[in-house]
Amino acid sequence: MGKSTRVTNSIRALRAEHGDMTQAHLAERIGVTRQTVIAIEQGKYSPSLEMAFQIARAFGVPLDDVFQYPQGEDD
Repeated sequence: MGKSTRVTNSIRALRAEHGDMTQAHLAERIGVTRQTVIAIEQGKYSPSLEMAFQIARAFGVPLDDVFQYPQGEDD
């Protein structure tokens, strides 16, 4: 799936906070495979903006609570 991204996420922690939601359950809620959720969670794949919003909505939190991008690091 290409190189890792600098975007980090809190999906694992959010799943734990939401009654130990499984990766499979989250995948079902946002309409992707469990493997896609695993890749996003591990930082190996960046979701589309639409999918990112769907993930945030699944947890009932703002996008910033799910995904973080480090500031001050220019390419």
